[in-house]
Amino acid sequence: MTARRKPTRRHFLAAAAAAVAAPYFVPARAFGANDRVNIGYIGCGRRADGLRGVPGDAHVIALADVNKQRLQDWAKGKLGRDYGITDDKLFQDYREMLGLEDLDAVIISSPDHWHALHSIHAMEAGKDVYVEKPMTLTIREGRLMVDAARAHGRICQVGSQQRTMQENRVACALVRAGRIGKVHTVHTENYPSPWECTLPEEEAPEYINWDMWCGPTQYRGYHEKLYTPRGGQQGQEWGWISFRPYSGGEMTGWGAHGLDQIQWALGMDASGPVAVWPLLDQEPAFDGVHQGPRYPVHMRYANGTVVKLDNQGAPGGGWFEGDEGELKIDRGRYVIKPDTLDDALPELEPLSFVGDTNEHIANWIQCIRTRQTPNADVEIGHRTTTVCHLGNIARWLKREITWDPVTETFPGDDEANSYLDRERRAPWTLG
Repeated sequence: MTARRKPTRRHFLAAAAAAVAAPYFVPARAFGANDRVNIGYIGCGRRADGLRGVPGDAHVIALADVNKQRLQDWAKGKLGRDYGITDDKLFQDYREMLGLEDLDAVIISSPDHWHALHSIHAMEAGKDVYVEKPMTLTIREGRLMVDAARAHGRICQVGSQQRTMQENRVACALVRAGRIGKVHTVHTENYPSPWECTLPEEEAPEYINWDMWCGPTQYRGYHEKLYTPRGGQQGQEWGWISFRPYSGGEMTGWGAHGLDQIQWALGMDASGPVAVWPLLDQEPAFDGVHQGPRYPVHMRYANGTVVKLDNQGAPGGGWFEGDEGELKIDRGRYVIKPDTLDDALPELEPLSFVGDTNEHIANWIQCIRTRQTPNADVEIGHRTTTVCHLGNIARWLKREITWDPVTETFPGDDEANSYLDRERRAPWTLG
């Protein structure tokens, strides 16, 4: 018999020892009880629409996007909420927006290949950051983002909103508390990797700064489907999230949710697997859409737990098999078997905001004020996205790779280490 629980408000103590320690940040300015946090958006596309739920003690004062028409539509409320933003606070070059003295923080919902530069430049400018998942395009970018947050004393929340959902918090705590015994196997989605873009060049609309959109990637001509994040239909090419120069595919897209829950439940927020390998003889048949490699991938942690990307777990979580029971996690729900294993739920650390994306943003705003560590701190986001990158790298190399989560390198493997980062087009380089 299984039980699906929607937990009551409890407090967590059991997993405190597994939490990632983070410093107490010093704010750029002190906020009084009546002061509003001034927010700017970098990227005003489809995902930004889902990130409009800023709380009442925050105020959107500026927007940055390469699409001038989109900026004007947002500012005038044509896409929903009217922010009352004047034309002088609309920027096609985000760097100009970061120069605003009254800007406290930014929400970054740009394409994946821009996340690191947008975030690092914002933190260097003294702004706190909410960056959408997946946090990075490469492993090195993630470490540089963590370093920037710590060096400049910035709050950086990653958009892994399941970290703020009560059901997910309880489910991961149950696993960490040992309710299903020692976990030997975890199953999850077989997330597809990206593929090379072969779309022909089209004339870019005059209101889009396409060179800026390409940014650190090699310049490639505009195409409507490339500009769209997930715009394809069955049998058609998808958008930039499917193409290797701009994204890690669904391995880093949905994988940044599911593998994040696995990291959390296994108590590996500051670590990761030590070995990753593809099953080259088990690639699914071509489905007409995902043209990148989809070999099932297995990952082994130092304690012996094996994570299998074999399509037997939910894309937003995983199926945990322990020697005393099993637990399945998905977004906003969990199922435990036998159901008596959660009769006494672990106590949860009190959170002021528990819920969906809006509450995740509210947690970030609160942390801007208090300088406490947010629910999905940049170190957590980096470690989770690294696991996603490892899956892609193993597929691209078509062999097993050994990973050292302490040094964040592939020991003695120059070929694998060449995938830790990528070249960037000037002037969009990282130190």
